[in-house]
Amino acid sequence: MRITTQAWETYIRRLAQLNEKAAQLMAEYLAAHGIADTEALTDYAAALVQKYGEGSAELACQMYDAMAALQNARVSPAEPAAPASRREVARMVQATRESPPQMQRGVSRLVKRAGADTTLKNAQRDGAEFAWVPHGDSCAFCLTLASRGWQRASQAAIKGGHAEHIHASCDCEYAVRFDGRTSVAGYDPEAYLAQYNAAGGDINRMRRVNYAKNKERINAQKRAAYEARKTREDQ
Repeated sequence: MRITTQAWETYIRRLAQLNEKAAQLMAEYLAAHGIADTEALTDYAAALVQKYGEGSAELACQMYDAMAALQNARVSPAEPAAPASRREVARMVQATRESPPQMQRGVSRLVKRAGADTTLKNAQRDGAEFAWVPHGDSCAFCLTLASRGWQRASQAAIKGGHAEHIHASCDCEYAVRFDGRTSVAGYDPEAYLAQYNAAGGDINRMRRVNYAKNKERINAQKRAAYEARKTREDQ
């Protein structure tokens, strides 16, 4: 059985919208208020992570329950993971306060992490398997993780209480299965493993190869984005 491309794409798009909205609002706050007031900055970032992290966790619950129903798995409804605490947000703000773009990505990452935590913790509760499914222009590190295929959820995947390797500007997500046969349409761990092996197990080499392949397309996207931004600014 395959999770259809349409269902997966809808889920990914909705999660991405939450991440992007949180990052956008953080950028607008920084542009208007700067970084001088650390307490106010942390309060605002924490409020964004709380609100949009809850949304991310709820979407992950919906997808988890939908995948369970599709596979006729007799499991309890998924429970949302808690968003990052204010203390965690404060550490992120302190580490990135000299770089507004990094702070925006930090907010987005913590929002995304709430959804990932939700999927993994429920999978561990139910003895399900998980896989890291690439989407879009996946980085070499994400492709390497995806090459591991389906794995039984365990505490090892949730070190320190959170999903690891979550980063901003990434639409890759966890998928779960309960029957050992279901997969996500387009997910091909053997192909990702072949890329990894072709690079001699060197992730940096994979990055260079992937960049060379996608350089012109990436540059074209950047030029289009720049032109669109200039057009908005001139209006």
